[in-house]
Amino acid sequence: MKHDFDRIIERTGTHALKWDGRARQFGTEDVLPLWVADMDFAAAPAIVQALQARAAHPVYGYTTRPDSLSEAIAQWMESRHDWTIEPNGVLWAPGVVPSLHAAVLAFSAPGDGVIVQPPIYPPFFSAVTTTGRRLVENPLVYDRGAYRLDLEHLEACAREARMLLLCSPHNPVGRVWSEEELRSLLDIARRHGLSVVSDEIHHDLVYPGRRHTPTAKLAAAHEVVTLAAPSKTFNIAGLGISALIVPDAQQRTALEQSFAQLHLSANHPFSIAACEAAYRHGSAWLDDLLAYLTETRDDTLDFIAQRLPRIKAITPQGTCLLWLDCRAMSMSDSALQDFFVHRARVGLSPGAAFGSAGRGFMRLNLGAPRAIVREALERIEAALAG
Repeated sequence: MKHDFDRIIERTGTHALKWDGRARQFGTEDVLPLWVADMDFAAAPAIVQALQARAAHPVYGYTTRPDSLSEAIAQWMESRHDWTIEPNGVLWAPGVVPSLHAAVLAFSAPGDGVIVQPPIYPPFFSAVTTTGRRLVENPLVYDRGAYRLDLEHLEACAREARMLLLCSPHNPVGRVWSEEELRSLLDIARRHGLSVVSDEIHHDLVYPGRRHTPTAKLAAAHEVVTLAAPSKTFNIAGLGISALIVPDAQQRTALEQSFAQLHLSANHPFSIAACEAAYRHGSAWLDDLLAYLTETRDDTLDFIAQRLPRIKAITPQGTCLLWLDCRAMSMSDSALQDFFVHRARVGLSPGAAFGSAGRGFMRLNLGAPRAIVREALERIEAALAG
């Protein structure tokens, strides 16, 4: 069965952050929103059917997590990523961002250094700063239109840190780290006793020619905690469920204590139904999605290269996100945002939100029907011409 990703679904009026939050985010509703990382595609039919079936039961009370939920994600990791995990090593949470905060609380103390690798998804910063830890930045190296890890600098950072928050695949630059890069990173972490927490929420969204390697697959049980979720893969971020894959029993206990401190416990009945349906029956839908996103990515890269000469797109190896180098436009970050919002009428994520290494960049979400992405690009082209 082929799924229709060209279908344009009206989301305004559904309290969708991406669409109904435009005025708050951009000061106007007159923008095509390609910012927050959810997609404008209908969820997989198996998910819709599971939600309809659960909704048919009229009681929506406190809900336990069945063993079958952890078994489903274990089967998914085995089949899609050749990674064997134990279902009893999986913890569940309302989202990856709360899990980042819980992990920082569990594996470090106030004042400890925590490494992040900007430009990076903004909650990586706040997970460190709001918990009283010390931010240690190990910026990625941008070289000849591509990003790489700065391993030499990471070695120096590791001497003054307790933890490393890794993003794999990386948001916003779209890198899928190679096994060699991950092994080198783990060697540094091992030498300096760093706890590694790897946010792998985009692990299923990888383009042809690359393969996601779970960081923990290369490490001892106590060395890496993995954060994963069906939210980006299956476009169900609003349902609020994520997993922590924690092979080490002591680390699981520490995390459970953090969750208790934060009072993060239950998932609701719909998140559980959707998550299990996704992992058990969503594989064919995901294959179709990846084919669609690949064509959208390639068309977009061609358009930018041919028709937007002042913008350079960094080719993403994973995620549904496109990182745009706009520095040749010679604008301040505020002027750049004003240009896209008020002249191009396109709502993107400003690169400066991803740290100082993101200044002069913008992030565009490719997860929309191709006609919408194309219209956004044409609006940008017209604004640049004007």
